[in-house]
Amino acid sequence: MFAFKKIWVSGLLVLLLSPIVACSPSSESASSSGDTKTMEPLVTGAIPDQDPEKLQRLYTKLADYLEAELGVPVEYKPVTDYTAAVTAFRVGDLDLVWFGGLTGVQARLQVEGAEAIAQRDIDSEFTSVFIANKNSGINSITDSDGLQKLKGHTFTFGSESSTSGRLMPQYFLEKAGVMPEDFKGEVGFSQSHDATLQLVEAGTYEAGALNSQVWKSRVEEGEVDLDKVQVIWETPTYYDYHWVINPEVKEQYGEDFSEKVQAALLKLDPKNPEHQEILELFGADKFIPTKNENYTQIEEVGRKIGKIK
Repeated sequence: MFAFKKIWVSGLLVLLLSPIVACSPSSESASSSGDTKTMEPLVTGAIPDQDPEKLQRLYTKLADYLEAELGVPVEYKPVTDYTAAVTAFRVGDLDLVWFGGLTGVQARLQVEGAEAIAQRDIDSEFTSVFIANKNSGINSITDSDGLQKLKGHTFTFGSESSTSGRLMPQYFLEKAGVMPEDFKGEVGFSQSHDATLQLVEAGTYEAGALNSQVWKSRVEEGEVDLDKVQVIWETPTYYDYHWVINPEVKEQYGEDFSEKVQAALLKLDPKNPEHQEILELFGADKFIPTKNENYTQIEEVGRKIGKIK
């Protein structure tokens, strides 16, 4: 009988204390932690301008860094092509995107309030390089007029919407009086800078144009056979790559969230080993602020060749 009473009293105490435990500070903390885990992630993306494996490595590391800095879940979502990146940004599937100059302009024109917030230190004076297979007979040139040497040869751009692999190379070609119909056969669109390099090196196309930073990186990494392919000309400078943020993030994370993201990007420091790895993958020493107005020239050229209407 005594044992029965003891068990009954213990059960009664548990029932009486349960509401207190449920309302305790530790319980509230757990609930708060649960809310954080279910928070909608900040979704980042990028134009697929290089080898997909390299992009996955880069943007996964960056997502981890941003998540730690911003205190919100961050995920990287790859896209199939340049147009898909612009579309995903427009419909809200991507919140923060690493665009080229042209795609950045295209995206911002479709999303009112979108802002260019950061670029690499190299992007305010970016260039493209024209390369040629050494068996093509195309030699180095000293100025844009020399691009006329490309007439009658096969040629490939990168993606159709690439600033450094199509837009600006076509701009300089047209300034030199070279039109797409002047090339031998149909002009190619390789879809990425790495692909352009590989196609010209293999002799599939006699010449092509690509991002100068990708060219320099691949040479440094020993991935280019300099006995087969060479740079024949480097363009004048222009503004190119940059981060663009969707204004809808303010509703999810607060009015000052764009500034927080910008600050996190600018905080990347080459003296910090973890930061240095990210910056090296970007081919930069640091990120610097930028603004929409810096891409006026890109917009003008885009409209001239029909990539922006």
